[in-house]
Amino acid sequence: MQIKNVRKAGRVTACALSAALMFSGMNMDVLAKEASGLPSAGIDYFLSSNATSVKNLKDEEETQETVPVADEEADSEEETDGEEKASVSPTAMASATATATATAAAAIASPVKELLPEKEDKVIEETVEASTTKSLNQMERELETKREEKTFRSLVIAKVNDYVNVRSMPSEEGEILGKLYDKSVGEFISEEDGWYEIESGSVTGYVKAEYCVTGEDAVDLAKKVGTRIATVTTTTLKVREEPGLDAVVLGLIPIDDQLLVTEELDEWVKVNIEEGDGYISKDYVTLSTEFVKAESKAEEEARLAKEAAERKAAQEAAARAERERKAKSSSSSSGQEAPAPVYVTGGGSELGQSVANYACQFVGNPYVYGGTSLTNGADCSGFVMSVYKNFGVSLPHSSAADRSVGAAVNGLENAQPGDIVCYSGHVGIYVGNGQIVHASTSKTGIIVSNANYRSVLSVRRIF
Repeated sequence: MQIKNVRKAGRVTACALSAALMFSGMNMDVLAKEASGLPSAGIDYFLSSNATSVKNLKDEEETQETVPVADEEADSEEETDGEEKASVSPTAMASATATATATAAAAIASPVKELLPEKEDKVIEETVEASTTKSLNQMERELETKREEKTFRSLVIAKVNDYVNVRSMPSEEGEILGKLYDKSVGEFISEEDGWYEIESGSVTGYVKAEYCVTGEDAVDLAKKVGTRIATVTTTTLKVREEPGLDAVVLGLIPIDDQLLVTEELDEWVKVNIEEGDGYISKDYVTLSTEFVKAESKAEEEARLAKEAAERKAAQEAAARAERERKAKSSSSSSGQEAPAPVYVTGGGSELGQSVANYACQFVGNPYVYGGTSLTNGADCSGFVMSVYKNFGVSLPHSSAADRSVGAAVNGLENAQPGDIVCYSGHVGIYVGNGQIVHASTSKTGIIVSNANYRSVLSVRRIF
């Protein structure tokens, strides 16, 4: 019965809006279905005893608007011995419109109150307010999309098999300052003789225009090569299994955390979290796009040196792992207790290895959303924060904020024990040999996993 009443109230609201729009002279076509037991549709109410209807009044207004200006001036000069003129003046029209609106409101108010219980007399107001808020949110998102596309037009995106050199001058004779890899992005500064001047990362220089796109061509490509990120704007955001408020809650994400967007719908976005893929409402996030930037010559040299050191460390780690495996096998066969598992391997700083070793002591302890206790329960960023707190380092309780701490490490292949590995809405500590230790989910607790089990957004180094 209550649902039926609300539906009737909705039809009455449509009538009210139709009447109000016509009374206010907005010249909009409004359709409203007739509601059983209610006034017809609110479109042609009679205003007074002389049977002048709103429809007729509007016809008079339209007729008056077609009178030439000269005739209007002539009419204004005529005297009628105190009698009202046949034509309707603007002041009279405004008064009549106000009267019509008030009359319509009074006619509709009574049946609405009869339909709804007294405790629900704000249903219509709240419904209209929610609808307005939804429309405003939609408009805001559309404006943001247009602003973002405008930004995309000023990008220069490499479209090559490998990379295009960034040079010191618009010529192949210019010094190579860095490389803009395929699908990497720079900001357009100027164009000269078939070269684009760009700024990308720590590099400012020139790239050959024939190997890049910009302007309108960059808009569609930017959407394909960029990483779409949703930043949470509410205290605790529910991630649901399906795009709907009635869907099962998959996980909870705190404010300011950033999630990797895998699909965009009208009102929802599909994101990746530790518990799996789920959906979040666009009303509670801001969307942005991140791009890979150019690599300077110095950055490339440092990266190559690190990769060589990491390969050597990986070979040594593999040899140690094989020795440990043989020792464990021998111990098991002789009936002795097997040694505790060793997770931390590889090179890196001594402090970094100490961080990784310390973190691994808590494997098996529980996961608790919002927690920071290494023994009684922590969430992913709380775990990382508490581990580093033991070494005198203050880190934020946020996986998104962790993406900005310390120094950037170029890729998981260059990670060292103690490095912070950031994912969509998640974070862990690298322990070497391609693994991380992390507070995963409430089902698994603190565990060790392969570091590439999900897409890595960034790697950060504290020590």
